Amino acid sequence: MSEDNPQSGVGPSHADPSLFSRTLKPHRSLSRQGLNRLLMLLSLFGIVVSIPFYLMGAWPVVGFFGLDVLILFIAFSANMRAARAYEQVEVTHVELSLQKVTAKGQSRIWRFNPSWARIHTETHEEFGTQKIAIVQGRQSVEVGGFLGADDKDDFARSFKTALGEAKRGRIYNP
Repeated sequence: MSEDNPQSGVGPSHADPSLFSRTLKPHRSLSRQGLNRLLMLLSLFGIVVSIPFYLMGAWPVVGFFGLDVLILFIAFSANMRAARAYEQVEVTHVELSLQKVTAKGQSRIWRFNPSWARIHTETHEEFGTQKIAIVQGRQSVEVGGFLGADDKDDFARSFKTALGEAKRGRIYNP
């Protein structure tokens, strides 16, 4: 999902007002507290189901139930770590900037001239918007690859509007 972020820190160092500023974050349906509850329930279920096996003398089954919970814990933990990644997009009259931050905190910034940059979208008839990229010359950078089709469509529409406004330039009133 995406959220507005007026203080992005990505944009140019001068005081050019931001026309568009968005922070894109991967959607996760399970919070950290929800994950803990799920793992607790799975552990309880594993214990309850493994008790009869233990009493019948099939004690190795108990270990396999514990192994299932451990594997799920590792998978969900990796998923939660990956959710720390985000992308920041900012458009001003002077510059379009994109900052991608990985889950490990590594950052990369691309800067484009809004007069020359364009937004390229790939849309599938049945599944909606599949890809959004900022293109300038031969350089192309994908934006919001982790978003769902509806979120990509909403983002692309508002992003194109802001880029069009940046291309029209400032309006000065004497």
